[in-house]
Amino acid sequence: MKGLTAFKEKATGVFGGLKPNMEKFEISQSYHGGHGGYEEMEGGDREGRGPGGGHAYDDDDDRPDSPASFEEIERPPLRKIDKYCKAECPCMPARYTIATMACVGFMIAFGMRCNMSAAKLKGEHNGTVFMNWTVAVESHVDSSFFWGYLVTQIPGGFIASKFPANKIFGLSIVSSATLHLFVPFAMTLMHGHVVICVRVLQGLFEGVTYPACHGIWRFWAPPMERSRLATLAFSGSYAGVVVGLPLSGLLADAVGYQAPFYAYGVFGIIWYMFWIWLCFENPRKHPAISIPELKYIEKSLGESAHPSMPSLSTTPWREMMRSMPVYAIIVANFCRSWNFYLLVLFQSSFLKHKFGFKVEEAGFVGSLPHLIMTTIVPFGGMLADHLRKNGILSTTNVRKLFNCGGFGMEGLFFLFVAHSSTATGAMFALTCGVAFSGFAISGYNVNHLDIAPRYASILMGLSNGIGTLAGIIVPYALDGLIQANPTGCWTTVFTLAACVHLIGCTFYGIFASGELQPWAEPPAEEQQVWAPPAGAITNTDPSQAGMLGNYMKETSFGAPEYNEQSQMQQSSAISYGATGHVANNPFAMAGATAPITEEDAPPSYGDVSNTYGYTQDAGSGGQMPSYDPQGYQQQQ
Repeated sequence: MKGLTAFKEKATGVFGGLKPNMEKFEISQSYHGGHGGYEEMEGGDREGRGPGGGHAYDDDDDRPDSPASFEEIERPPLRKIDKYCKAECPCMPARYTIATMACVGFMIAFGMRCNMSAAKLKGEHNGTVFMNWTVAVESHVDSSFFWGYLVTQIPGGFIASKFPANKIFGLSIVSSATLHLFVPFAMTLMHGHVVICVRVLQGLFEGVTYPACHGIWRFWAPPMERSRLATLAFSGSYAGVVVGLPLSGLLADAVGYQAPFYAYGVFGIIWYMFWIWLCFENPRKHPAISIPELKYIEKSLGESAHPSMPSLSTTPWREMMRSMPVYAIIVANFCRSWNFYLLVLFQSSFLKHKFGFKVEEAGFVGSLPHLIMTTIVPFGGMLADHLRKNGILSTTNVRKLFNCGGFGMEGLFFLFVAHSSTATGAMFALTCGVAFSGFAISGYNVNHLDIAPRYASILMGLSNGIGTLAGIIVPYALDGLIQANPTGCWTTVFTLAACVHLIGCTFYGIFASGELQPWAEPPAEEQQVWAPPAGAITNTDPSQAGMLGNYMKETSFGAPEYNEQSQMQQSSAISYGATGHVANNPFAMAGATAPITEEDAPPSYGDVSNTYGYTQDAGSGGQMPSYDPQGYQQQQ
């Protein structure tokens, strides 16, 4: 090992003039084929034999160090927990790990919103003290969460721009989950004032979740994966209803109305522990991300030399407020929120009062539409990216097709629900309508990243804030109707919901856009596009590209596969939203005329056999120069 240490110090002076830093070296090594720094701690495979049949090394003393180990890429130090347990999910790339964890976070957040309806239905049978609430108090309790939720929407966009968005997202959910533990006690107090205050505080914390999630994708989502990553994360809000409705009813019926609140409070705290372990602000701060994935994300996004976050004074409010594509997103968000909160708050009541379902039955049957939607949302995101990536439809047409198709079909099926006289017919129409609305998430809900990636979190806060008004209005509009006529009011309720969706469909179809807006372009001083560190990525002649290393090939869900063949030539130009205006877009590579795909990802130097297996000189057969550590030692 002494010989290896001496060679490392010499090689450090040869490649890049880096100062000897064993910590950086070990982290860098950890990305080479999944070994290196972690390999040394875990006692992993040390044979060094790659798929190409390269040279095998019996121990670390015989293994030469790759020049790529000394790339000038700043890597974070390993945390204490990383030395025992790697911060990764072995079955998926880092960006999909974050999307999955965000999905689970949304599941918990939206599951908590289902607890109150189950508690109220259970309280009707037990004569619980909180069932003495008046209609006005009950409406206040139902809408109080959204009072706080509305307040922090736009500020949440700036908070997510100023501070690490991943930390904001995690803290918002764990804080709300902690407060959720106090709701059962607050419900036992008279007049409902205390529970209203607790739910307002919950809304204040959760109001930053959507803006923070968009802030995360600003650094993690390659342009051609925006739809699938965002919809994977956002599908948690619908999966939360799928799980929350039946689980809340089951726990309330089996244990008591308090049980759903305690269960979800604990779920949120446990989830937060995994979130802070696995999720990071950006790829450069992730201690376990692979080098190929890191370079692929950065090459796809590009990066300003000194990117600055938008502030209250630098945000183009006047232009934003005069932009019809912005209003299209806002109107669509409001219309979708109206129907979503209608189902979250009153679907169980609809099934119980009109068709005589029990509490637990209403929860399980009511979760079916949301279960179908949960599967539709990520599928719709993948389909939308496929249409854009292959130039079948422009981004604008994809957004309009998915949003208007989803809204129109949901509105149509809600009319069937309104006039259905049987439980089977009502549930069939409700399931179809909610399922089709899942495609709309690939329309308006990711459109912010198309028209203004720089201000995506602020726009999400603005649009989601207006959408939150629906969550405030719906209880006041419907509680009185339900109290007066709990059986016959539903025709009016669902006809109104259908009209709201058809209005949103029409407005979005006319005014929506998928192109970068002129007011969203970065300042002139930030239009310098990021270039990779010296020596990290080199321009090569196409004839020399064949043996340059492993390239990532996109699978159906973004998992990296490694392929010896590379594609250096790009296809014809395709406009895919924000990256279409390359000259003025900080998220596009200079000179790019087509989307950057994983086939165009920079080479991986992680494969030992590829790194050391070349034997010809540069320019002979397109292979890289051979690397002889002994030769370097002799020269030194």
